[in-house]
Amino acid sequence: MTTIRFYFLICLVLFIALPLNFYESNTLAASKGTGLPLPRFVSLRAGEVNLRTGPGVQYPVDWVYLRLNLPVQIIAEYDTWRKIRDWQGTQGWVHQSMVSGTRTFIVTGKNRTIRRRSDSKSPPVATIEPSAIGTLISCSDLSGWCKVRANAKKGWLRRVEFWGVLKKEIIE
Repeated sequence: MTTIRFYFLICLVLFIALPLNFYESNTLAASKGTGLPLPRFVSLRAGEVNLRTGPGVQYPVDWVYLRLNLPVQIIAEYDTWRKIRDWQGTQGWVHQSMVSGTRTFIVTGKNRTIRRRSDSKSPPVATIEPSAIGTLISCSDLSGWCKVRANAKKGWLRRVEFWGVLKKEIIE
């Protein structure tokens, strides 16, 4: 009789413990996000993106972005939601479907000169205005220059003249 009780007790414990363990592991996996490094830069995939106060549609919209390809920095992840920061420091949550891995930049400060080579004495290719958005092609070394494209013009900009790349990040 004791053997039957022992087996019954083991079955009861397993019956209760296994579903809890399964639920717990799924909840943890969902809250982890992608596992990609944080922070990291991405860009907005749509011309209209809702920035929410929390990670879900039940949270109110705090801001609406109206700029396709605007660079943003992902600073946290929760399930399918990404907490982002923009170039002005505004933070909030967007759904993962609203961001793209395309690397872009936004010009900061004043008008900037895109140069033919990564040298301040190199001839200009174009002048780019503040708040203009372009595409990052590469930032291959730590010289302080990145190869960019803006309005079909390719050239080089100094990292300090735009926002959209980490200080020592290499993009190839």
